[in-house]
Amino acid sequence: MHPQVLLKNRKPDRITTLEEYREGGGYEAMVRALKDETHQSIQDILMDAGLLGRGGAAFPMGQKLSTVLENAPYPRYVVCNADEMEPGTFKDRVMIHADPHQLIEGMVIAGCAMGAAHGLIFIRPEYENAARILSREVENARQAGFLGKAIMHTGFDFDIVVHRSGGRYICGEGTAILNALEGKRPNPRKPPPFPTFKGLWQLPTLVQNVETLCCVPHVIQNGADWFRSLALTPEGAGTKIFSISGRVRRPGCYELPMGIKLSEIIEDYAGGMCEGSEFKACLPGGTSTQFMPASMYHAVMDFKSLEDAGYRLGTGAIIVFDQNTCLVGATLNMIAFFVRESCGWCTPCREGLPYIRDLLQRIENGQGEPAFVDRLKEMCDHLPRAYCAFAPGAAAPVESLLEHFADEVNEHIEKKACPFKSS
Repeated sequence: MHPQVLLKNRKPDRITTLEEYREGGGYEAMVRALKDETHQSIQDILMDAGLLGRGGAAFPMGQKLSTVLENAPYPRYVVCNADEMEPGTFKDRVMIHADPHQLIEGMVIAGCAMGAAHGLIFIRPEYENAARILSREVENARQAGFLGKAIMHTGFDFDIVVHRSGGRYICGEGTAILNALEGKRPNPRKPPPFPTFKGLWQLPTLVQNVETLCCVPHVIQNGADWFRSLALTPEGAGTKIFSISGRVRRPGCYELPMGIKLSEIIEDYAGGMCEGSEFKACLPGGTSTQFMPASMYHAVMDFKSLEDAGYRLGTGAIIVFDQNTCLVGATLNMIAFFVRESCGWCTPCREGLPYIRDLLQRIENGQGEPAFVDRLKEMCDHLPRAYCAFAPGAAAPVESLLEHFADEVNEHIEKKACPFKSS
Protein backbone atom coordinates (compact mmCIF):
# COMPACT_ATOMS: atom_id res chain seq x y z
CA MET A 1 0.00 0.00 0.00
CA HIS A 2 1.45 3.33 -1.03
CA PRO A 3 1.21 6.36 1.30
CA GLN A 4 -2.08 8.20 1.21
CA VAL A 5 -1.92 11.97 1.49
CA LEU A 6 -4.84 13.63 -0.31
CA LEU A 7 -7.26 10.75 0.28
CA LYS A 8 -6.04 9.65 3.70
CA ASN A 9 -9.28 10.88 5.34
CA ARG A 10 -11.54 9.41 2.66
CA LYS A 11 -14.55 7.58 4.03
CA PRO A 12 -16.98 5.33 2.19
CA ASP A 13 -20.18 7.12 3.16
CA ARG A 14 -19.52 10.72 4.21
CA ILE A 15 -17.16 13.66 4.09
CA THR A 16 -14.50 14.42 6.65
CA THR A 17 -15.73 16.97 9.18
CA LEU A 18 -13.80 20.03 10.28
CA GLU A 19 -13.16 18.44 13.68
CA GLU A 20 -11.80 15.25 12.12
CA TYR A 21 -9.63 17.26 9.75
CA ARG A 22 -8.15 19.22 12.67
CA GLU A 23 -7.54 16.04 14.69
CA GLY A 24 -5.32 14.85 11.83
CA GLY A 25 -3.26 18.05 11.86
CA GLY A 26 -5.51 20.06 9.58
CA TYR A 27 -4.95 23.85 9.49
CA GLU A 28 -1.61 23.54 11.33
CA ALA A 29 0.26 24.26 8.08
CA MET A 30 -1.91 27.33 7.50
CA VAL A 31 -1.26 28.73 10.98
CA ARG A 32 2.45 28.12 10.55
CA ALA A 33 2.46 29.76 7.14
CA LEU A 34 0.60 32.82 8.38
CA LYS A 35 2.73 33.26 11.50
CA ASP A 36 6.19 32.07 10.51
CA GLU A 37 6.53 32.20 6.73
CA THR A 38 6.80 35.01 4.21
CA HIS A 39 5.43 35.25 0.68
CA GLN A 40 8.87 34.36 -0.62
CA SER A 41 9.53 31.44 1.73
CA ILE A 42 6.19 29.78 0.85
CA GLN A 43 6.95 30.17 -2.84
CA ASP A 44 10.42 28.71 -2.29
CA ILE A 45 9.06 25.64 -0.47
CA LEU A 46 6.55 24.98 -3.25
CA MET A 47 9.26 25.45 -5.86
CA ASP A 48 11.70 23.14 -4.08
CA ALA A 49 8.94 20.55 -3.71
CA GLY A 50 8.47 20.44 -7.47
CA LEU A 51 4.71 20.82 -7.17
CA LEU A 52 3.38 20.92 -10.74
CA GLY A 53 -0.17 21.90 -11.65
CA ARG A 54 -2.40 18.82 -11.63
CA GLY A 55 -4.98 20.26 -14.02
CA GLY A 56 -3.05 19.12 -17.07
CA ALA A 57 -0.61 21.94 -17.85
CA ALA A 58 1.95 20.75 -15.26
CA PHE A 59 3.33 24.26 -14.71
CA PRO A 60 5.30 24.70 -11.43
CA MET A 61 3.02 26.37 -8.86
CA GLY A 62 5.93 28.05 -7.06
CA GLN A 63 7.16 29.57 -10.29
CA LYS A 64 3.68 30.82 -11.13
CA LEU A 65 3.44 32.52 -7.72
CA SER A 66 6.86 34.09 -8.20
CA THR A 67 5.53 36.08 -11.17
CA VAL A 68 3.29 38.14 -8.87
CA LEU A 69 5.26 41.35 -8.46
CA GLU A 70 5.84 42.69 -4.95
CA ASN A 71 4.45 46.08 -5.98
CA ALA A 72 1.51 44.60 -7.90
CA PRO A 73 -1.86 46.27 -7.20
CA TYR A 74 -4.54 45.04 -4.82
CA PRO A 75 -6.91 43.28 -4.42
CA ARG A 76 -5.42 40.01 -5.58
CA TYR A 77 -7.30 36.76 -6.12
CA VAL A 78 -6.93 32.99 -5.81
CA VAL A 79 -9.25 31.13 -8.19
CA CYS A 80 -9.77 27.41 -7.72
CA ASN A 81 -10.68 25.69 -10.96
CA ALA A 82 -13.23 23.04 -9.98
CA ASP A 83 -14.93 23.17 -13.39
CA GLU A 84 -13.98 19.54 -14.00
CA MET A 85 -15.60 18.39 -17.25
CA GLU A 86 -12.99 16.41 -19.19
CA PRO A 87 -14.62 13.06 -20.05
CA GLY A 88 -13.24 10.36 -17.75
CA THR A 89 -12.00 12.87 -15.16
CA PHE A 90 -13.67 12.87 -11.75
CA LYS A 91 -10.82 13.20 -9.22
CA ASP A 92 -11.63 16.74 -8.08
CA ARG A 93 -15.19 15.77 -7.20
CA VAL A 94 -13.89 12.84 -5.15
CA MET A 95 -11.47 15.06 -3.23
CA ILE A 96 -14.15 17.65 -2.48
CA HIS A 97 -16.50 14.96 -1.24
CA ALA A 98 -13.75 13.25 0.78
CA ASP A 99 -11.95 16.11 2.50
CA PRO A 100 -13.03 19.66 1.55
CA HIS A 101 -11.01 21.46 4.23
CA GLN A 102 -7.65 20.62 2.68
CA LEU A 103 -8.78 22.62 -0.37
CA ILE A 104 -9.88 25.53 1.82
CA GLU A 105 -6.59 25.43 3.73
CA GLY A 106 -4.60 25.24 0.50
CA MET A 107 -6.37 28.31 -0.86
CA VAL A 108 -5.62 30.32 2.29
CA ILE A 109 -1.91 29.43 2.10
CA ALA A 110 -1.82 30.25 -1.61
CA GLY A 111 -3.45 33.58 -0.79
CA CYS A 112 -0.80 34.22 1.85
CA ALA A 113 1.94 33.46 -0.69
CA MET A 114 0.77 36.24 -3.01
CA GLY A 115 -0.95 38.68 -0.68
CA ALA A 116 -4.45 37.83 -1.86
CA ALA A 117 -7.49 38.34 0.37
CA HIS A 118 -10.14 36.83 -1.91
CA GLY A 119 -10.66 33.26 -3.04
CA LEU A 120 -13.22 31.96 -5.52
CA ILE A 121 -14.06 28.31 -6.17
CA PHE A 122 -15.37 28.03 -9.74
CA ILE A 123 -17.32 24.78 -9.85
CA ARG A 124 -19.36 23.14 -12.60
CA PRO A 125 -23.13 23.19 -12.05
CA GLU A 126 -23.40 19.40 -12.37
CA TYR A 127 -21.40 19.24 -9.13
CA GLU A 128 -24.19 20.94 -7.20
CA ASN A 129 -23.84 18.57 -4.26
CA ALA A 130 -20.10 19.32 -4.07
CA ALA A 131 -20.85 23.05 -4.29
CA ARG A 132 -23.25 22.79 -1.36
CA ILE A 133 -20.66 20.85 0.64
CA LEU A 134 -18.06 23.52 -0.05
CA SER A 135 -20.42 26.37 0.85
CA ARG A 136 -21.26 24.67 4.14
CA GLU A 137 -17.65 23.88 5.03
CA VAL A 138 -16.46 27.36 4.04
CA GLU A 139 -18.97 28.72 6.56
CA ASN A 140 -17.77 26.20 9.18
CA ALA A 141 -14.17 27.31 8.57
CA ARG A 142 -15.24 30.93 8.84
CA GLN A 143 -17.03 30.30 12.15
CA ALA A 144 -13.91 28.54 13.46
CA GLY A 145 -11.74 31.53 12.60
CA PHE A 146 -9.88 29.93 9.67
CA LEU A 147 -11.43 32.33 7.15
CA GLY A 148 -12.43 35.95 7.29
CA LYS A 149 -10.83 38.93 9.00
CA ALA A 150 -7.53 38.56 10.91
CA ILE A 151 -7.34 34.77 10.62
CA MET A 152 -6.10 33.25 13.91
CA HIS A 153 -5.15 36.76 15.11
CA THR A 154 -2.43 37.04 12.47
CA GLY A 155 -3.80 40.14 10.79
CA PHE A 156 -4.20 38.25 7.50
CA ASP A 157 -7.60 38.47 5.82
CA PHE A 158 -8.87 35.84 3.41
CA ASP A 159 -12.33 34.63 2.49
CA ILE A 160 -13.82 32.32 -0.12
CA VAL A 161 -16.88 32.45 -2.37
CA VAL A 162 -18.27 29.37 -4.16
CA HIS A 163 -19.27 30.33 -7.72
CA ARG A 164 -21.21 28.04 -10.08
CA SER A 165 -19.91 27.74 -13.63
CA GLY A 166 -22.03 28.33 -16.72
CA GLY A 167 -21.78 24.61 -17.48
CA ARG A 168 -19.62 24.49 -20.60
CA TYR A 169 -16.25 22.78 -20.92
CA ILE A 170 -14.50 25.88 -22.22
CA CYS A 171 -15.45 27.73 -19.01
CA GLY A 172 -12.83 25.61 -17.24
CA GLU A 173 -9.97 26.73 -19.48
CA GLY A 174 -7.39 28.53 -17.36
CA THR A 175 -8.12 32.02 -18.67
CA ALA A 176 -11.73 31.57 -19.85
CA ILE A 177 -12.59 31.24 -16.16
CA LEU A 178 -11.63 34.87 -15.67
CA ASN A 179 -14.01 36.11 -18.37
CA ALA A 180 -16.73 33.85 -16.98
CA LEU A 181 -16.30 35.27 -13.48
CA GLU A 182 -16.47 38.78 -14.90
CA GLY A 183 -19.82 37.96 -16.46
CA LYS A 184 -18.48 37.94 -20.01
CA ARG A 185 -18.61 35.30 -22.73
CA PRO A 186 -16.05 32.69 -21.59
CA ASN A 187 -13.54 32.99 -24.40
CA PRO A 188 -9.98 32.17 -23.39
CA ARG A 189 -7.50 35.01 -23.12
CA LYS A 190 -4.24 34.98 -25.02
CA PRO A 191 -1.30 35.63 -22.68
CA PRO A 192 0.72 37.73 -22.13
CA PRO A 193 -0.22 39.33 -19.87
CA PHE A 194 -0.51 36.23 -17.71
CA PRO A 195 -3.22 36.11 -15.04
CA THR A 196 -0.73 36.55 -12.19
CA PHE A 197 0.03 39.96 -13.73
CA LYS A 198 -3.42 40.92 -15.07
CA GLY A 199 -6.10 38.38 -14.25
CA LEU A 200 -9.53 38.80 -12.75
CA TRP A 201 -10.63 42.40 -13.36
CA GLN A 202 -7.06 43.08 -14.58
CA LEU A 203 -5.66 42.35 -11.13
CA PRO A 204 -3.12 39.67 -10.06
CA THR A 205 -4.84 36.27 -10.00
CA LEU A 206 -3.61 32.77 -9.29
CA VAL A 207 -5.60 30.04 -11.07
CA GLN A 208 -5.00 26.47 -9.86
CA ASN A 209 -7.07 23.33 -9.91
CA VAL A 210 -8.45 21.46 -6.90
CA GLU A 211 -5.80 18.74 -6.66
CA THR A 212 -2.91 21.20 -6.86
CA LEU A 213 -4.30 23.41 -4.09
CA CYS A 214 -5.04 20.35 -1.94
CA CYS A 215 -1.33 19.43 -2.09
CA VAL A 216 -0.25 22.80 -0.66
CA PRO A 217 -0.96 22.26 3.09
CA HIS A 218 0.86 18.91 3.02
CA VAL A 219 3.92 20.41 1.34
CA ILE A 220 4.08 23.26 3.85
CA GLN A 221 3.50 20.91 6.80
CA ASN A 222 6.01 18.22 5.81
CA GLY A 223 8.54 20.02 3.64
CA ALA A 224 9.79 19.91 0.08
CA ASP A 225 12.06 16.86 0.51
CA TRP A 226 9.20 14.81 1.96
CA PHE A 227 6.95 15.70 -0.97
CA ARG A 228 9.60 14.72 -3.51
CA SER A 229 10.27 11.47 -1.65
CA LEU A 230 6.67 10.36 -2.24
CA ALA A 231 7.39 9.83 -5.94
CA LEU A 232 9.01 6.68 -7.29
CA THR A 233 11.13 8.54 -9.83
CA PRO A 234 13.54 11.48 -9.49
CA GLU A 235 11.52 13.28 -12.17
CA GLY A 236 8.28 13.00 -10.22
CA ALA A 237 7.13 14.70 -7.02
CA GLY A 238 4.28 13.82 -4.69
CA THR A 239 1.33 11.58 -5.30
CA LYS A 240 -1.26 11.70 -8.06
CA ILE A 241 -4.97 11.00 -8.03
CA PHE A 242 -5.53 8.71 -11.00
CA SER A 243 -9.16 8.37 -12.08
CA ILE A 244 -9.41 5.19 -14.12
CA SER A 245 -12.38 4.06 -16.20
CA GLY A 246 -13.20 1.90 -19.20
CA ARG A 247 -12.57 -1.82 -19.54
CA VAL A 248 -11.20 -2.49 -16.05
CA ARG A 249 -12.77 -4.41 -13.19
CA ARG A 250 -12.62 -1.66 -10.53
CA PRO A 251 -12.91 1.82 -12.06
CA GLY A 252 -12.43 4.64 -9.59
CA CYS A 253 -10.00 7.12 -8.06
CA TYR A 254 -6.69 5.89 -6.66
CA GLU A 255 -4.00 7.97 -4.96
CA LEU A 256 -0.66 6.58 -6.09
CA PRO A 257 2.92 7.84 -6.23
CA MET A 258 4.12 9.75 -9.24
CA GLY A 259 6.24 7.43 -11.34
CA ILE A 260 4.14 4.31 -10.85
CA LYS A 261 3.78 2.09 -13.92
CA LEU A 262 0.55 2.05 -15.92
CA SER A 263 0.43 -1.75 -15.73
CA GLU A 264 0.58 -1.62 -11.92
CA ILE A 265 -2.30 0.85 -11.78
CA ILE A 266 -4.46 -1.39 -13.96
CA GLU A 267 -3.55 -4.76 -12.46
CA ASP A 268 -2.98 -4.00 -8.77
CA TYR A 269 -5.50 -1.23 -8.16
CA ALA A 270 -8.14 -1.26 -10.92
CA GLY A 271 -8.48 -5.04 -10.62
CA GLY A 272 -7.11 -5.82 -14.06
CA MET A 273 -8.95 -5.93 -17.35
CA CYS A 274 -12.59 -7.03 -17.49
CA GLU A 275 -13.19 -10.70 -18.19
CA GLY A 276 -12.45 -11.48 -21.83
CA SER A 277 -10.78 -8.11 -22.38
CA GLU A 278 -7.23 -7.52 -23.52
CA PHE A 279 -5.51 -4.15 -23.22
CA LYS A 280 -5.55 -2.42 -26.58
CA ALA A 281 -4.91 1.22 -25.71
CA CYS A 282 -5.61 3.92 -23.16
CA LEU A 283 -5.81 7.65 -22.88
CA PRO A 284 -3.42 8.49 -20.01
CA GLY A 285 -4.81 11.87 -19.02
CA GLY A 286 -8.29 12.52 -20.33
CA THR A 287 -9.64 12.99 -23.83
CA SER A 288 -7.21 15.76 -24.75
CA THR A 289 -4.24 13.37 -24.59
CA GLN A 290 -2.96 10.78 -27.05
CA PHE A 291 -3.84 7.12 -27.29
CA MET A 292 -1.11 5.00 -25.73
CA PRO A 293 -0.86 1.62 -27.53
CA ALA A 294 -0.13 -1.74 -25.91
CA SER A 295 3.61 -1.15 -26.35
CA MET A 296 3.26 1.53 -23.63
CA TYR A 297 1.53 -0.79 -21.14
CA HIS A 298 4.41 -0.53 -18.67
CA ALA A 299 4.89 3.22 -19.11
CA VAL A 300 6.12 5.24 -16.13
CA MET A 301 3.37 7.64 -15.12
CA ASP A 302 4.84 11.01 -14.27
CA PHE A 303 4.83 14.24 -16.24
CA LYS A 304 8.48 14.12 -17.35
CA SER A 305 8.68 10.41 -18.18
CA LEU A 306 5.59 10.54 -20.37
CA GLU A 307 6.72 13.74 -22.03
CA ASP A 308 10.06 12.11 -22.89
CA ALA A 309 8.12 9.23 -24.44
CA GLY A 310 6.02 11.63 -26.52
CA TYR A 311 2.85 11.59 -24.41
CA ARG A 312 1.10 13.77 -21.83
CA LEU A 313 -0.03 12.79 -18.34
CA GLY A 314 -2.72 15.49 -18.49
CA THR A 315 -5.20 15.17 -15.65
CA GLY A 316 -4.25 11.56 -14.91
CA ALA A 317 -7.67 10.35 -16.07
CA ILE A 318 -6.90 6.94 -17.57
CA ILE A 319 -9.53 5.59 -19.98
CA VAL A 320 -8.84 1.96 -20.95
CA PHE A 321 -9.97 0.36 -24.23
CA ASP A 322 -9.94 -3.32 -25.13
CA GLN A 323 -9.70 -5.31 -28.35
CA ASN A 324 -13.45 -5.01 -28.97
CA THR A 325 -13.46 -1.21 -28.88
CA CYS A 326 -13.67 0.63 -32.19
CA LEU A 327 -11.17 3.45 -31.74
CA VAL A 328 -12.54 5.30 -34.77
CA GLY A 329 -15.92 5.39 -33.05
CA ALA A 330 -14.33 6.30 -29.71
CA THR A 331 -12.40 9.17 -31.31
CA LEU A 332 -15.55 10.31 -33.10
CA ASN A 333 -17.35 10.52 -29.75
CA MET A 334 -14.55 12.63 -28.30
CA ILE A 335 -14.42 15.00 -31.27
CA ALA A 336 -18.21 15.39 -31.14
CA PHE A 337 -17.80 16.45 -27.51
CA PHE A 338 -15.13 19.02 -28.37
CA VAL A 339 -17.17 20.39 -31.29
CA ARG A 340 -20.10 20.93 -28.94
CA GLU A 341 -17.98 22.57 -26.25
CA SER A 342 -15.81 24.85 -28.43
CA CYS A 343 -16.41 28.54 -27.78
CA GLY A 344 -16.18 29.15 -31.55
CA TRP A 345 -13.84 32.08 -31.09
CA CYS A 346 -11.22 31.23 -33.74
CA THR A 347 -11.39 29.64 -37.19
CA PRO A 348 -9.15 26.55 -36.66
CA CYS A 349 -11.35 25.43 -33.76
CA ARG A 350 -14.74 26.60 -35.04
CA GLU A 351 -14.31 25.23 -38.58
CA GLY A 352 -11.58 22.62 -38.16
CA LEU A 353 -13.09 20.45 -35.46
CA PRO A 354 -16.48 20.02 -37.20
CA TYR A 355 -14.66 19.07 -40.41
CA ILE A 356 -12.61 16.43 -38.54
CA ARG A 357 -15.80 15.15 -36.94
CA ASP A 358 -17.50 14.86 -40.33
CA LEU A 359 -14.56 12.97 -41.86
CA LEU A 360 -14.49 10.53 -38.94
CA GLN A 361 -18.26 10.14 -39.07
CA ARG A 362 -18.09 9.22 -42.77
CA ILE A 363 -15.27 6.73 -42.14
CA GLU A 364 -17.23 5.16 -39.29
CA ASN A 365 -20.37 5.00 -41.47
CA GLY A 366 -18.51 3.21 -44.28
CA GLN A 367 -18.38 6.26 -46.54
CA GLY A 368 -14.67 6.97 -46.07
CA GLU A 369 -12.13 7.44 -48.86
CA PRO A 370 -8.34 6.88 -48.67
CA ALA A 371 -7.81 10.62 -49.17
CA PHE A 372 -9.62 11.27 -45.87
CA VAL A 373 -6.57 10.12 -43.93
CA ASP A 374 -4.38 12.83 -45.46
CA ARG A 375 -7.13 15.40 -44.90
CA LEU A 376 -7.35 14.44 -41.23
CA LYS A 377 -3.59 14.81 -40.85
CA GLU A 378 -3.67 18.17 -42.61
CA MET A 379 -6.46 19.44 -40.37
CA CYS A 380 -4.65 18.28 -37.23
CA ASP A 381 -1.57 20.19 -38.42
CA HIS A 382 -3.67 23.38 -38.58
CA LEU A 383 -5.18 23.12 -35.10
CA PRO A 384 -2.07 24.28 -33.16
CA ARG A 385 -2.68 27.66 -34.82
CA ALA A 386 -5.86 28.06 -32.79
CA TYR A 387 -6.22 30.84 -30.24
CA CYS A 388 -5.86 28.57 -27.18
CA ALA A 389 -4.92 25.00 -26.24
CA PHE A 390 -8.46 23.65 -26.67
CA ALA A 391 -8.14 22.67 -30.35
CA PRO A 392 -4.64 21.12 -30.12
CA GLY A 393 -5.88 19.08 -27.17
CA ALA A 394 -8.89 17.92 -29.17
CA ALA A 395 -6.57 16.87 -31.99
CA ALA A 396 -4.40 14.67 -29.75
CA PRO A 397 -6.55 11.50 -29.91
CA VAL A 398 -7.02 11.93 -33.68
CA GLU A 399 -3.30 12.27 -34.33
CA SER A 400 -2.47 9.24 -32.22
CA LEU A 401 -5.32 7.24 -33.85
CA LEU A 402 -3.71 7.86 -37.25
CA GLU A 403 -0.22 7.13 -35.91
CA HIS A 404 -0.84 3.94 -33.92
CA PHE A 405 -4.07 2.55 -35.34
CA ALA A 406 -3.85 3.41 -39.03
CA ASP A 407 -4.69 -0.21 -39.90
CA GLU A 408 -7.99 0.12 -38.06
CA VAL A 409 -8.85 3.34 -39.92
CA ASN A 410 -7.89 1.81 -43.27
CA GLU A 411 -9.96 -1.29 -42.55
CA HIS A 412 -13.03 0.92 -42.12
CA ILE A 413 -12.30 2.54 -45.47
CA GLU A 414 -11.53 -0.68 -47.36
CA LYS A 415 -14.51 -2.62 -46.01
CA LYS A 416 -16.84 0.37 -46.32
CA ALA A 417 -18.13 -0.45 -42.84
CA CYS A 418 -17.11 -0.48 -39.21
CA PRO A 419 -15.46 -3.89 -38.70
CA PHE A 420 -16.52 -3.91 -35.06
CA LYS A 421 -20.19 -3.58 -35.92
CA SER A 422 -20.16 -6.21 -38.66
CA SER A 423 -18.25 -8.85 -36.70
